[in-house]
Amino acid sequence: MSSAERAAAQFPGSWKPNTGSSVPLFEQLRLNIIEQADNGTLAPGTRLPAVRSLAGELGVAPHTVARAYKELEAAGVVATRGRNGTVVCARDEAWGSLTAAASEFAAAAKAQGASFAEAVQLLAAAYDRH
Repeated sequence: MSSAERAAAQFPGSWKPNTGSSVPLFEQLRLNIIEQADNGTLAPGTRLPAVRSLAGELGVAPHTVARAYKELEAAGVVATRGRNGTVVCARDEAWGSLTAAASEFAAAAKAQGASFAEAVQLLAAAYDRH
């Protein structure tokens, strides 16, 4: 068994969602996966459990896991590869999508005549809302 397969078999480990938290369950899961990817617990190439399997393990609705996976994919943290499942991306892959998004934002801000400081304020406000 490869290290990626062992990690997937252990994921999510002892982590369980906090049902008493005001943070939505999908967001808790999304943040947990990001944290594990950032600290190396989930190495690049690690295959995440199937949506229904993880939902059953965590005691949440499949839609909760599916939404977390979808948002992680949009952020470039994971990639869904059809029958090969959802896998953790290398950090440079994730940064690549963030770099592209930042470039688009910068171009749009400049086209609208925003200064650098104004663009940073807009980005900070958007970041705080999410």
